[in-house]
Amino acid sequence: MTPQRNTGAGAEAELPEYAGHYRLESCLGSGGMGVVHLARSTSGLKLAVKVVHAEFAKDPEFRGRFRQEVAAARRVSGAFTAPVVDADPEAERPWMATLFIPGPTLAEQVKRNGPMAPAQVRRLMAGLAEALRDIHRVGVVHRDLKPSNVLLAEDGPKVIDFGISRPKDSELRTETGKLIGTPPFMAPEQFRRPREVGPAADIFALGSVLVHAATGRGPFDSDSPYLVAYQVVHDEPDLTGVPEDLAPLVQRCLAKEPADRPTPDELMRALRSAAASYDTQAFIPAQRTQDVPPPRPGDGQKGPGAADPSRDGTEGAEPADPSGDGREGGREAPSGAAEGERARASARRLRKRAALVAGAVGLLVAGGVGVWAGVDGTVSVGAGPRTAPAAFDAWAVKPVTDRAAALPQCTYGSSSGSSSTISSALSSGGPSAVSSGGSSTGGDPGLLFCAQSGSVVALVPSDGAVRWRRTVAGAGLQAPVLSGGLVYVPTADGRRLEAFDPSSGHPRAGLDLPAQSGWRFVGGTLVVARADGTLTGVDSVSGRTRWSRRIAGYSLPSLTSFPGDALAYVTSSSADGAHTRITAVDPETGAVRRQATLRGYLQPVGAHDGSVFLLDLDRVYGETEAVVRYTGRTGAVRRVALPTRMPSAQAVVRGDVVHLLGAGGTLRAVDMGAGRQVWQLETAVSQGSAPVCDGRYVYVVAADGRLLAVDARTGRLAGQTRPRLGGRPGALAAPVLAGGHVYAGAPDGTVFAVDGQDPSGW
Repeated sequence: MTPQRNTGAGAEAELPEYAGHYRLESCLGSGGMGVVHLARSTSGLKLAVKVVHAEFAKDPEFRGRFRQEVAAARRVSGAFTAPVVDADPEAERPWMATLFIPGPTLAEQVKRNGPMAPAQVRRLMAGLAEALRDIHRVGVVHRDLKPSNVLLAEDGPKVIDFGISRPKDSELRTETGKLIGTPPFMAPEQFRRPREVGPAADIFALGSVLVHAATGRGPFDSDSPYLVAYQVVHDEPDLTGVPEDLAPLVQRCLAKEPADRPTPDELMRALRSAAASYDTQAFIPAQRTQDVPPPRPGDGQKGPGAADPSRDGTEGAEPADPSGDGREGGREAPSGAAEGERARASARRLRKRAALVAGAVGLLVAGGVGVWAGVDGTVSVGAGPRTAPAAFDAWAVKPVTDRAAALPQCTYGSSSGSSSTISSALSSGGPSAVSSGGSSTGGDPGLLFCAQSGSVVALVPSDGAVRWRRTVAGAGLQAPVLSGGLVYVPTADGRRLEAFDPSSGHPRAGLDLPAQSGWRFVGGTLVVARADGTLTGVDSVSGRTRWSRRIAGYSLPSLTSFPGDALAYVTSSSADGAHTRITAVDPETGAVRRQATLRGYLQPVGAHDGSVFLLDLDRVYGETEAVVRYTGRTGAVRRVALPTRMPSAQAVVRGDVVHLLGAGGTLRAVDMGAGRQVWQLETAVSQGSAPVCDGRYVYVVAADGRLLAVDARTGRLAGQTRPRLGGRPGALAAPVLAGGHVYAGAPDGTVFAVDGQDPSGW
């Protein structure tokens, strides 16, 4: 084959003739890291083969990035990407071959033909939302979605380029000198927190891509990448020219905070709800009916090529990171709220006319009962469409009427002060937790105890009515705890636990805590751990010290306990993180029941049937690499490695299954008995609470106030409530499970309750 010149940035003088056993016929385009060629397989199948530039092939870092791109592309190969046919990241010139799909990229289409018609933009939005849903489901965050990475095929858009790096194309760098995206299509968190980018960043890029498709420009345009970066972080997007009925959705996609952006599933639901107004059926086959005419040939996109010519002049990238993550902030909704309100009103009218459960993104409850809480703390319950009467009426209330109230931290227990065996207390300085309890033997229905903004409140679980309210300095930082017939609330300085009668709220004698100590209530005992490894057991009723002992070898120990387990666990890791010592202590006597030193930097997350379950963390970044089960009676240790690391993972144990939620929204179920991961779901919840599980569902509260229920057996999303955004971020409390109902607190200060029997009706 006659050598051809490559005019791409950083190109070598002549192109290779072969990549592996594939003959390269012509150059389709070039990027900063490689060149894409048209090739054919032995059978004649057309392929697009990406070959890394010779200068980068010598760099071990770029080889690693290319290996990561190949791995990501293989994981997402399917209906919405160009499938990977073959690859050799270890070749002298690393290469990857994907199926060739003829046609333009979105960048080429807009450049040649101008902005798309509104119907085309709608279909593009639906197709890309569906593509991102499938990409996120397999644990991949694209991080560089842009017009030149969207191929317009006859059967829908294809997303390509999972990780090409363009270090030469821009002076805008991260602290490591590598650009992590393309400035006009990057999310604010990619500039502010480049190491903490999750699925919501792709939604922001989707909004920018749609503006480009509809107008021929981006929502943040400038010749300077620095000015673009400033506009993305601080300015409102320019949506002039975006179809009026799509502008509210695009505005939501371009929200500054990840928590305020819709998920791909929410986008698809919103588009389906408006199907009566415009045609999105080309990208939503499940909605096709005989009453809807097929799309006109002139409205469909042409097939795209599998190359990435990158001719829009704005590229720059770092490879996609399957373990990338992002954090939601729980702020007030950004400006553009007026458009959002109009969208909500329009969606409510649609629901009323069609008598269907639908609405704008994340703003209507799908079925069941729609609940809105007033600023004055009153409850407004509106009945939505039902197929059968509900046994439990959902409710929502703001116990503290301050609009800037912190996120409520709640505990459930009987008003006589007892709680069930699955209750758990909160250790000082740890993440927020809640305990789930049941009724006492006297038919006591129990109360919901919530700490929030300097107050502790007792709510009636059936309707959210306030039984009593008391003021406690610092209340709201941690959940109340029930022990020994009293409700305990930690003060702001962490030096005291204030106590109240659970039925009346009358103050009782509290307990003092030593400085710099951790504590847990285990049964009727308060166990306190000092920095020198001294443990003390205090009777939670009388305040009398039961025992005190020092566990040798410990310094700055971590103290924890778990629902359904009668022991307290003390852990301490070696300075290099290579080993962790774990000691199980009887809270009644202080006796050591079990002790072991295990490999790894371990964090206990649960106990069941004599086994302790731990997360094995990377010592530097704190990412979870594996799940470990230690069985004390036999000394057996089982370690199950995760497919990819999980940043900031939180976990719950149910039987022998560990459910983990990582920053970025990846939810996994690991069966320690079978020794494998059984399912994985990309929830797009960039920041969530610790998960809880009742055996049927796994429940998580998102930073935007949504409560999600996921089928514990299959990993499918079973239902979710509407968002309840607030203005003050805070530690997210796990939902409370009691009596078949689910109780949760939201960033807007609301405490709400739903029926846990049928999450699809939320």
